[in-house]
Amino acid sequence: MTATEILKRYWGFDVFRPLQEEIINSVLKGKDTLALLPTGGGKSICFQVPALLMEGICIVVSPLVALMKDQVEHLKSRGIEAVAIYAGMGKREIDILLDNCIYGKIKFLYLSPERLLSEIVRARISYMNVNLIAIDEAHCISQWGYDFRPPYLKVKELREIHPDKPVLALTATATPRVRTDIIDKLVLKDVQVFVKSFSRKNLSYVVFNLEDKHKKLIEIARNVKGCGLVYVRNRRETAEIAMFLQRNKISADFYHAGLEKDQRFKKQEDWKKDKIRIMVATNAFGMGIDKPNVRFVVHLDLPESLEAYYQEAGRAGRDEHRAFAVLLSNKSDQLSLEAKYTDSFPSVEEIKKVYHYLGNYYQLAFGVGQGLNFEFDLADFCKRFNISVIKTITALKFLERDGYLALSENVFIPSRLMFTIGHEEVYRFQIENSSFDPIIKTIQRSYGGAFDNYVKIKESDLSNRLRISYNDVIAYLKKLQEFGVISYLPQTDQPQLQFLVPRTDFTHLDIDAKYIKLRKQIQKDQIEAVIAYASVYSCRNVQLLHYFGESNAEKCGVCDVCLAEKKRGDEQDLDDRIDFEISVALQSQHLDLDELVGKIQIGSDNEKIERIREMLDAGKIKTDGKKYYL
Repeated sequence: MTATEILKRYWGFDVFRPLQEEIINSVLKGKDTLALLPTGGGKSICFQVPALLMEGICIVVSPLVALMKDQVEHLKSRGIEAVAIYAGMGKREIDILLDNCIYGKIKFLYLSPERLLSEIVRARISYMNVNLIAIDEAHCISQWGYDFRPPYLKVKELREIHPDKPVLALTATATPRVRTDIIDKLVLKDVQVFVKSFSRKNLSYVVFNLEDKHKKLIEIARNVKGCGLVYVRNRRETAEIAMFLQRNKISADFYHAGLEKDQRFKKQEDWKKDKIRIMVATNAFGMGIDKPNVRFVVHLDLPESLEAYYQEAGRAGRDEHRAFAVLLSNKSDQLSLEAKYTDSFPSVEEIKKVYHYLGNYYQLAFGVGQGLNFEFDLADFCKRFNISVIKTITALKFLERDGYLALSENVFIPSRLMFTIGHEEVYRFQIENSSFDPIIKTIQRSYGGAFDNYVKIKESDLSNRLRISYNDVIAYLKKLQEFGVISYLPQTDQPQLQFLVPRTDFTHLDIDAKYIKLRKQIQKDQIEAVIAYASVYSCRNVQLLHYFGESNAEKCGVCDVCLAEKKRGDEQDLDDRIDFEISVALQSQHLDLDELVGKIQIGSDNEKIERIREMLDAGKIKTDGKKYYL
């Protein structure tokens, strides 16, 4: 089969998008490849198609668990075998999945970077017939990037395990410095680099510097037809702005990561299906959502970097029709962003305190805890020790970078179970323990494959089928686990925190102060770039493209700055044409005002009279009080 035939068979497309085919051919030739495709450019096709053409399994590293799960479901729906391993999964569950990758028909293994820290994962990967290593969101490996993830530094160890396999690094946003860093950190050899221009010709970038943002938001919602996205700074604002839009008779809802999983899914689906017109959200919304007909994306607050802004704004107009990316800004926003930057950097002492508090929070003695996983409730942790949420998040990132712990993002992991004994032993247990017979039979009828693998279950479904309470179902499952009949992993919706080394005391905790200083400077530069974009009056598109290394970019002609320049040019052109017609009309005759106005074929009467007055003042025409002449 050819790449195009694979594309047609599994995705239903006849042709590739720009650069996809070139990237795929590079991978098929066994070349290390770096691909920069803007948001919506179809990055996943670039590793999925070549992996299907080759024998073996493709390993995909991605920092976003929700996105990994989404891609796995999409591949399965097309009849392609894929699995994902991420923080929060049990050791036995991971063991089975890895065995399936070695001995089964799995074509794609998705891994969170934290999982590469595990010895069992690395050992099993060495036995796999790997055909390609794909690094999604590759900018996360660079300390110069806006979204540096310390566990990404372990990704290069995959290359050490399979040195002869091609590596494909993919990202939507990377400055020239970050591109160089990606190549260096991933040890890419003889790398082929493909960069699609960051220019989005159908996307009109607009910045409004004004105090009353809410009024402008209503104006945008009423004047721009179609669905939209509004990004705000925090969870509280999502509900407030959605209700404000509703009060103004505009269909809107809100979304943030703190909502229940079912709520989040329903809101997301309602917006995707156009049941809700405008979604007000934090930046937790939008990743991996390919909705082509978004007509506008409004940022009600300044973003923390131009990379983040470009990615979020780029969710508008993926259908190639005209769309708007609007940034509403004022002086107080700039001060808030600068203040947040100042507040977000903890001192070495504060980082050590956060680590110490974590040990107390989980009641770990010094010298123990290595490899242990815990659910992590950030809000509860900060409240318990009366510490800043922003500083704590930053402190955790520094502790990650220095190898003390790993933290995964908030993600919903459904309940799973698996029988840990064989069919005959289960049957014997049912006979000896008749009270468990109904639930065991219901599990066997409802969930196929539970003797071989972990299967996803819903306690509420079991409750309905057995006609017992939800709590009784959980009690039965826990008892079956105690008896060694099943392994039961309850659902969770919390981030997962893992201690990578035994708990270290204050004295031996080594925090890299030089690195903290470097990250502080990088963030300062990023914030200054955002403020410059919002305040410098030049083509917005040129500013963005210049930031991403496209130094010879042409003016877009559709941003607020270009349109204002065009309007001024049109006005000047109209003035010149009216002046010319006045001169022609007066060349051979003297005319009174009404006659002169009547001779001019363009412009309104007011514009004509204004030009006559201007030409009189400049001495280009004369009047005797009644008639005009040259």
